[in-house]
Amino acid sequence: MTMPPTPIRLVADIGGTNARFALLDQAGMPTQIHVLTCIDYPDIGAAIYAYMTMVGEQPTAAVIAIATPVTGDRIAMTNHHWSFSVQALKDELGFTSLVFINDFAALALSLPALTSKDLVQIGGGYAVPNEPIGVIGPGTGLGVASLVKSGSFWQALAGEGGHVTLAAANDVEAEIIAALRHRIGHVSAECILSGPGLVLLRETIGLLRNEVVEPITPKEIAQRTLAGSDALCHEAVTVFCAMLGTVAGNLALTLGARGGIYLGGGILPQLGTFFAQSPFRTRFEEKGRFASYLAAIPCYVIHAETPALIGASRYFECCEGV
Repeated sequence: MTMPPTPIRLVADIGGTNARFALLDQAGMPTQIHVLTCIDYPDIGAAIYAYMTMVGEQPTAAVIAIATPVTGDRIAMTNHHWSFSVQALKDELGFTSLVFINDFAALALSLPALTSKDLVQIGGGYAVPNEPIGVIGPGTGLGVASLVKSGSFWQALAGEGGHVTLAAANDVEAEIIAALRHRIGHVSAECILSGPGLVLLRETIGLLRNEVVEPITPKEIAQRTLAGSDALCHEAVTVFCAMLGTVAGNLALTLGARGGIYLGGGILPQLGTFFAQSPFRTRFEEKGRFASYLAAIPCYVIHAETPALIGASRYFECCEGV
């Protein structure tokens, strides 16, 4: 009796800057990983076609993590121009199944599969088993999600916590936020706690100090900070880390995240040991009467290269018909 061919399954992680693609092997692990630059393709379909051409395969099913709210058939990316219908894309690609999930929900789903070598702990004690977990990470935007235990399964809850109103914890931050409010209106956490936000933060601090600010990239800001060659970059990154601590602490309190707070995104790994020595952890715990509650909660920087692809692969495991 001839066995039916093993279906070819695709997973992807689509951010505002890069699109990561992989096929799943028989064990359900991502293989043949390729990273494409979003601006090189007019739409998401073209990017997926490009990947399929690279690997020479025609998948039949896909789970795609994407950096935007997933609320129905129509998807419009928050930090990129791609906009599309899921059903129309499914028909165009010839897939029998196509599912989109939020990128940080996928990141959250990956956490049970990560090991100690994928993580760097920043303070706190031990994670309490089966307690809620928070996930937050600055990249092109600021992603936020949570992971909660439901029976024997972990369930990821997507959210748009990156767009909460950013609060100041001291006079310097209040001055920065006031300047930004006059310039752009609503100052969300993502306005500062993201790659573009770090650039804006450095520029705003410079203008408040009456300094001439040359435009540089987030990567250059991180490099100059680590090299100790630029005082303005150092101040901007220090403020960035402190404000991230404030927002992460808020998330931990909101969720009761005694299972830990996990820090993703592409920025923090670039900061290396600077982040561990920054005001992040102190600010995370500075919540008045709940300081001791937060002091027990561990934070982890995720260093795994493609965790959202792992999360998308786990979605296949937990959802029938995909």
